[in-house]
Amino acid sequence: MASRAISDLVPSAQERLLKWQTACKKMGIDVLVYCTFRSAAEQDDLYKIGRTVVGTNPTPRRPFGETVTNAHGGDSFHQWRCAWDAVPLVFGKPAWGRKDLYALMGTIAKDFGIEWAGDWVQFRETAHFQYTGGLKLADLKSGKEVK
Repeated sequence: MASRAISDLVPSAQERLLKWQTACKKMGIDVLVYCTFRSAAEQDDLYKIGRTVVGTNPTPRRPFGETVTNAHGGDSFHQWRCAWDAVPLVFGKPAWGRKDLYALMGTIAKDFGIEWAGDWVQFRETAHFQYTGGLKLADLKSGKEVK
């Protein structure tokens, strides 16, 4: 099972996440971090959804429904302990559809050097945030560490 412990992230990502979460709170947004570290096997299981495992919203054109990730195990920053998924809370309940709150969370994230996947051109993912210290996956795979 994937972790939601902030302590499972690298120290620099932990530090930025906590500052970001505090800044969100000051703007009136309670944030629930629901995934930090995820193993490669768990990532592979997510990759199957919408491809070989039925996901949400299947249609005749897409019988397996929507995909949830484009990353195989080892190709997600979650495995490198520098990414997290979060949802805004409204009255203590996850507000998955609140694009306005995600957009504000994304704007606040940039103040702390955090990348928000809601800005991505391909496979936009509003719940995903990461701090990589400017490193790419290839850097991490070659042994470099997020500072």
